Amino acid sequence: MVDATHLRYPANDRSYFSILKKDIHQFAVKAGFDKRKLDDLALILSELTSNLHKYTKGGEILCGLLKDNGEDFLELICIDEGPGMTDVSRMMIDGISTTGTMGVGLGSIKRLSTEFDIYSQKGWGTILLSRLYKWPARASQSKLVDVRPLVLSMPGQVTSGDGYYYKLTETHFKLLLADGLGHGPEANYAINEGINSFKSCPHNTPSKIIKYIHSSIKQTRGMVAVVIVFDFKLKRWQMAGVGNIATRMSNFLEIRNLMSYNGIIGHNIPNTISDQLIAVEDFHQLTLCSDGLKSQWDLTQFSGITRCDLSVQAAAIYKQYGRRTDDMSVIMTKINQRLCK
Repeated sequence: MVDATHLRYPANDRSYFSILKKDIHQFAVKAGFDKRKLDDLALILSELTSNLHKYTKGGEILCGLLKDNGEDFLELICIDEGPGMTDVSRMMIDGISTTGTMGVGLGSIKRLSTEFDIYSQKGWGTILLSRLYKWPARASQSKLVDVRPLVLSMPGQVTSGDGYYYKLTETHFKLLLADGLGHGPEANYAINEGINSFKSCPHNTPSKIIKYIHSSIKQTRGMVAVVIVFDFKLKRWQMAGVGNIATRMSNFLEIRNLMSYNGIIGHNIPNTISDQLIAVEDFHQLTLCSDGLKSQWDLTQFSGITRCDLSVQAAAIYKQYGRRTDDMSVIMTKINQRLCK
């Protein structure tokens, strides 16, 4: 079943920290992490919550269980409302502290994490990423396609009306981001029916895939969606969408917005849908956002963030532009051009 990828934990009240840590611990236990990893997780959470209390006005921690190259990992994304840091590299050095403490918190989190990243901007706050893999030796592998999802349920809902799925074969990479109409279980049912259809679809062009899904989910409340296909032989992106999913291609210097058709998949779509084609030499990175975010989001205002992990970039979009009153999803995808031969 496709659902939210991350759980939200508000971190504005110190009295809630023990509940937060216990809940995430149990989440990791159910996922099968061993005692050593659970101990590492406890220390990471202790440092994160301590930093939130000492240096910020609060924030939130997002926690998700994901897969990378077939390996399970726990992902923590700490998003704070603090003053931010002007020199992150200096603050990572053990012994550096602005409050007279030992100054080993950030360094400890990095050492305990299988993968770690951090982004901070003065006056804006900080995003810290920590991943714990079950099998650390297998974690850092070069990937042809890097996909980093951030899908959250509307506050108060136990299921998300947004969902994503991707397929990777020797010839194609296929990605679907869907947003079911409304919220809750019925919206979640619509996207799961759409994704089941996406899984079985034999076509390799987005327009045909959308039509295939459309005919399969007419008994649901419907959804809006974007389908992306990357053809490894032709080295190009293909895109088609119906409804208000924002699609943006980017490289190191340029950004291009791709437009979707009006309509609702499962109810009414245009008779003619054309695929948009983009060469990987022009754009190697893709961002998809559902309407849980303000439409005019812009990563270019965050200096240096394109050097960060894709999950940090997704969290920055969420922090700055997320409405928090809707299901929300940001899917960041990047093709490794060096491996795309």
